[in-house]
Amino acid sequence: MLLFNRILLGIGLGFTNQSIPLYLSEIAPPQYRGAINNGFELCLSLGILCANILNYFVVKIKAGWGWRISLSMAALPAAILTMGAIFLPETPSFIIQRDGNTDKVRILLQKLRGTDSVQEELNDLVSASNLSRTTRYPFRNIFKRKYRPQFVITLLIPFFNQVTGINVINFYAPVMFRTVGLKENASLLSSVVTRLCATFANIVAMMLVDRSGRRKLLLVGSIQMILSQFTVGAILAEKFKDHGEMEKDYAYLVLIIMCVFVAGYGWSWGPLTFLVPAEVCPLEIRSAGQSIVVAVTFLMTFVISQTFLVVLCHIKSATFFVFGVWIGLMAIFVYLFLPETKNLPMEQVKHLWRRHCFWKNIVSEEQEEKKQAGTTALPSS
Repeated sequence: MLLFNRILLGIGLGFTNQSIPLYLSEIAPPQYRGAINNGFELCLSLGILCANILNYFVVKIKAGWGWRISLSMAALPAAILTMGAIFLPETPSFIIQRDGNTDKVRILLQKLRGTDSVQEELNDLVSASNLSRTTRYPFRNIFKRKYRPQFVITLLIPFFNQVTGINVINFYAPVMFRTVGLKENASLLSSVVTRLCATFANIVAMMLVDRSGRRKLLLVGSIQMILSQFTVGAILAEKFKDHGEMEKDYAYLVLIIMCVFVAGYGWSWGPLTFLVPAEVCPLEIRSAGQSIVVAVTFLMTFVISQTFLVVLCHIKSATFFVFGVWIGLMAIFVYLFLPETKNLPMEQVKHLWRRHCFWKNIVSEEQEEKKQAGTTALPSS
């Protein structure tokens, strides 16, 4: 029954992680899209925080049945989500794509935006919908050359998200903190502290993402996480002894640095992993792109969770240097290949690739091939 429960929970998480970021991005106005979409990560952090607090208290139940409370409480947020979804409107993009009712969409946009001046956005939605109707197989089309930037981003952003090592903190924080010298209750409480830092960082991200932009948050957050991982690795290499415990002062120093790391993740790669792919994918491949994001996220979560303890036992403190190197590669990728999308309507983001120093070569080559094919197909006079 426990295995069956986990399978159903995994299916439900797959559906919600695919649909919620898309829904928030499509329904939000461009100037607030980042903050509204980041609310998804904030709610995830609050959920994990509640779970950590619950675990901290139920572990004290001496009869040994506290784990039943932890598992069963997952039904509460699921019930709230199910009931709330009944009252949510469909997104403007979906309504146009389904039945082409522009009058209904205009009324919805006016309600969502709080203004009657929605004609320009409506025109963009209609244009994107017309193009989307010509695409029958989004999962096949996302591999086409003209969608190469979107495919690479939807593939690498969630991959990089996981190789930061964040799920090491989410899954193994109590084990890690016990290993470096903290007691059972202290290690569980430390998990609560790190999650509090992540939650506050998510709030910071909501306030900054539409002002500072996505690139700046990703780059600064990467630097913060690199320094944190290298520092933890150095402390463990110097102060942690085999088959022993670390001095208590250094154990708490590791906890503080982990809080810095989690905060850096919480206001950069955490929320933006779901925001950026949803923004860069045009309507005709948006669902396929977000599906790739979710699939890569869960696949890498599985890989990291299954291999971390083995890797830690073999290379010990060097594990954290490996995570730091990955984060450095992430920062380089963002700097070179990810354009800024803040305040742009989602239907206009596609024009960024034609101006990007790298991606414009790929997109222009696709356009040249189409022109050559059209010229070849012209009948001779």
